[in-house]
Amino acid sequence: MPETIEIQLKKGVLTLCVLALLNRGDSYAYEIASTLSDAIDMGEGTIYPLMRRMQADGQVETYLVESSSGPSRKYYRLTDAGRRALEAQTAEWRAFVRAVDAIVDAPAAPAATPAEEGAEQ
Repeated sequence: MPETIEIQLKKGVLTLCVLALLNRGDSYAYEIASTLSDAIDMGEGTIYPLMRRMQADGQVETYLVESSSGPSRKYYRLTDAGRRALEAQTAEWRAFVRAVDAIVDAPAAPAATPAEEGAEQ
């Protein structure tokens, strides 16, 4: 069964959303997942592989913070490469949205009448 456009869009902007959240402040994966779940209904299981990939790509780095209620939490913060990626992806996203909006919002061409259709042939 083909994925809906909503699922495809969510997958396409997930990295951008995570970069934007981390640009606001350091966070741990569960907190990021919860925010994305509330905002765009993105599942928690999607975040952990993405965070590992972003770390391998050098966009984020991690550090541990002691917790009084359990094990230490792994926090993520943007690196310089992550900030550059955020800037580039934000520009790409805004250009894409403008292009899609221009297509979606363009007025429809008037429908041809039967007489006009015959004249074109």
